[in-house]
Amino acid sequence: MKPDVKNLDQPDEKRSFEHGELQFVNLNGVTIARGQLGPGWKWSVDVKPAAGTESCQIAHAGVVLSGRFHVRMDDGDEVELGPGDAHTVPPGHDAWVVGDEPCVIIDFAATN
Repeated sequence: MKPDVKNLDQPDEKRSFEHGELQFVNLNGVTIARGQLGPGWKWSVDVKPAAGTESCQIAHAGVVLSGRFHVRMDDGDEVELGPGDAHTVPPGHDAWVVGDEPCVIIDFAATN
């Protein structure tokens, strides 16, 4: 297998929301997404209508580059993430940007 390189500034896919956007690149066996989420972004407001589920049903593995991000699991557990926080979040959650600073987050997902 050869190295596979793509730039998130020229994504394979882009999804825009009222309060931000996601850029996706598909590489050998992995999809990498960059979320540039502004103040006021909330999954249950910005994404839920398109997803059609009560909470996010995607598992996430990523790192916050800037800003703050809050996650509430369906069972009530909560965590707040900030710059440098590497994390995994299982399916069944809501999430939102905390404060007045945009949040930039990188997310990794295995693909087949």
